Amino acid sequence: MAAIVLSSDYPKCHKFLIARRKGMRKGWQFPQGGIDEGETPQIALFRELKEEIGTNDIEIISEYPKWISYDFPKSSKTSRRYPFRGQRQKYFLVKLKENAKIDLSAFEIPEFEEYKYVELDELFHTITFLKRRVYKKVINYFIQKGFL
Repeated sequence: MAAIVLSSDYPKCHKFLIARRKGMRKGWQFPQGGIDEGETPQIALFRELKEEIGTNDIEIISEYPKWISYDFPKSSKTSRRYPFRGQRQKYFLVKLKENAKIDLSAFEIPEFEEYKYVELDELFHTITFLKRRVYKKVINYFIQKGFL
């Protein structure tokens, strides 16, 4: 599960929330996480956002219609960190509710150490290279459907 989180100013403006993985200087990405046994992707979305950014005070705008799979590059540190070769994710486009408060230290072991909002033109220059192709595919879909 992965969440493209827009600021509460949506639809007036399209500012994307990205966060930097703890200990990874260039590890900027969207919040994401696993789906536990018995969970639907939507339930995992709310749980993971609460764990990763400290709030699940969101509105779901849309859902990417397919699951997206990708492999980690063999040379990446990520491929050595996990016992699996890649990920399979369901993407959601969500909007923070007006009074939502981001708190990266809300969970016992924070996964992110910094966050910021970026415009679309800055997004692909900031996020980790590993995520760019998938993010472009999903964001282009939401643009074509008129959500962005």
